[in-house]
Amino acid sequence: MERRGHRPRLVRAVRRESPAVGTAVAPGAAGMSGIHYSDLWQGIAAADPDRPAIITRRGTMTYARFAAEAGALARHLRAHGVGVGDAAALLLYNRTEYLTFFWACLAIGAAPVAINYRYRAGEVRALLEDSHAKVLIAPTALGGLAQDAAAGIDPPVALISVDDGGPALAGAVAYADIVAGGGTLPPAAPRGAHLRLYTGGTTGMPKAVVWEMDTLLEARRHSTWGVIGIEPPADLAGAVRVAIDPTTPRVATLPLPPMLHGTAQSMSMGTLALGGTIVLHDEAHLDLAAALHLVHEHRVTRLVVAGDAVALPFVEAVEAEGRGLPHVDSIFSSGMRFSDAVKRRLHAQGDIMIVDLLASSEGGPFAFGTTRSADDLPARFMLTPGTVLLSEDNTEIPLEPGALGILAFRGVLPRGYHGDPEKTARAFPTIGEHRYVVPGDWARARGDGSIELLGRLSAVVNTGGEKVFPAEVEEQLLAHPSVADAVVFGLPHERFGEVVSAMIVPVEDTEIDLDALVSHLDEHLAGYKKPRHFFIRASLERSPTGKVELARVKADASRERDASRQGAR
Repeated sequence: MERRGHRPRLVRAVRRESPAVGTAVAPGAAGMSGIHYSDLWQGIAAADPDRPAIITRRGTMTYARFAAEAGALARHLRAHGVGVGDAAALLLYNRTEYLTFFWACLAIGAAPVAINYRYRAGEVRALLEDSHAKVLIAPTALGGLAQDAAAGIDPPVALISVDDGGPALAGAVAYADIVAGGGTLPPAAPRGAHLRLYTGGTTGMPKAVVWEMDTLLEARRHSTWGVIGIEPPADLAGAVRVAIDPTTPRVATLPLPPMLHGTAQSMSMGTLALGGTIVLHDEAHLDLAAALHLVHEHRVTRLVVAGDAVALPFVEAVEAEGRGLPHVDSIFSSGMRFSDAVKRRLHAQGDIMIVDLLASSEGGPFAFGTTRSADDLPARFMLTPGTVLLSEDNTEIPLEPGALGILAFRGVLPRGYHGDPEKTARAFPTIGEHRYVVPGDWARARGDGSIELLGRLSAVVNTGGEKVFPAEVEEQLLAHPSVADAVVFGLPHERFGEVVSAMIVPVEDTEIDLDALVSHLDEHLAGYKKPRHFFIRASLERSPTGKVELARVKADASRERDASRQGAR
C-alpha cells in the first residue's frame, strides 16, 4: 500500500508546533486517553490487514500476519505462566521475530527485556536474574550462549529458539512450532503493565528503567504524530483512523542500530503506531551495502542511526554508491555524538531533515537539534518544554547566557529503576511540586533557548579543583583532521587528584602527530583542559549502540601508563 509521491510536511510540522519532535506532555494533555501501543497495532491490523508491517530481504509481513504470529506467541507465553508484570527476554538482533515477540509481551502485560546479543554468557545471565525473566527467545546461532546463560537459574527460564541456520537448541521450543499452534491476542492489553529498558551505560552494570505502558505513547505523542505534521489523536479510534488514512504520509523506517537501542526501539514502535512499515536489515552484523539496497528497494523514508558511530560509515557507503537518498526525508539519532561534519554530508544526499535528540533511557527529551539543510548547521540543541537547569543544590536557575547547570526534565516520567529504590530516588528527585529526572548531564545555556551540552556529571574530570567536561575536549580533538574518534577521561594524579587523558583513534592510513595535535589544542583550550596523556588505539571498541565502556578504557590506559613509568625507571 505505498502512497507514492506524497512527502511528509516535515518542515511545516516542526516549525508550527516547536518543539514538535519528542516533546513530552503531562498525562491527559490535549484529550489523549492513554492509547496503548498493542491496542493501536491490533486496531490497524483489523482495519487494514493487508498493509505491510515488516519487510526484510526474505519477504513482507502484513499487519494481519504480524498480529497472528504475536497472538501465537501470546498464547505460548501465557501457557508458561507469563503475565502482567513478569519479564520475557529477547536475545535477538533485528529480526521479524523481535517485533512479534515484543508485541506479544505488550499484549499480555509482560515486560519485554532486550539483551545485547554481543554479551557473554555471564552478562546475559546477570540480566536474566536481575529482570527475573521467565522466558528467553534466542536464535539458534546463539543457542549455546543462551543455554549457558540460563543454566541453573531457579525457577528455570523457558527457551524459545528462532532458526537462523545454527544447530538445534536442546530443550527449547521452536518459534515455528509456536506459530503453527496458533493463538490470538487479547482483545485489549491489560492496564498497569510496564516496559523495562536496560541502559547499557558507560560504567557499571546495566540497569532497567521502568516505563508505564499506559502513558508511554502519550510521552511520545509528538515524536510519533507531530513530526509528520499531524495533530495527535484524542483516542484509540482516532489513532486507527489516522494510521489507515491514505493522506497520512507514508512512513517506512529502517533502524540501522540494534533495536535494543532505545531510539531504534521507540522509533520502530512509533512507525507501527502510524500504520507504517519497518524495514529490517536482519543480520547480526551491519552490512552497509545490504542496508543501502533495502533503503532503495523499499523506498525507505526514515532512518534511525546512533550518531557518528553508524551515520559516518553509512554516509561513506552512500557517497561511494553515488545514488544519494532520494526517498529518505528524515534521519533520527539520540544519545550519541552526531557531528555537524557528518550531518553536512547526509544533507548533501537529499531533502532530509535530521533530528538529533538529547534524551536518555530515564526520560526527556531534554532538547533537540533539528536541521533541514546544511544551511542550518551548526546544529543547536533547543530545550523542550519541561526542561530546566538545576544548580548543585537542586534549585532551578534562570536560563541566562552562560548559565551552567545540570539538565533536568519534568513531564511524563518512568517509575524509576527496577528493584533499586535508592538509585530511583537520586535520579528522580521530587523538588517542590515537581518530580524530575536528573541523569547528571551538565549544560551551559546560550540565552536563546538553546544549550551547549558539556557531559555527564560522573565523567567530569576534577583536576586541581577545576572541572573539565570531556565533551568539550573531545570536540576539539575530533576537529583535528588526523583524529577519527576520541574519548576523554580522568586518570589519578598524586598532586591534582586527576589529570585529563584521551584515548584517540587515527583516521585510516594516517599517523597522528602529537606535537601538531597539542598545538591545535593550545589554540582552543585552557591549559588545564588539555590531555596530559594520549593513548592511541586502532578502535575504541564501541558497542553496537555507539557507546564506549569507560571502565575498560580507563583500566587499559592505566595499565599502559604504569608500564611506561616502570620502563622509564
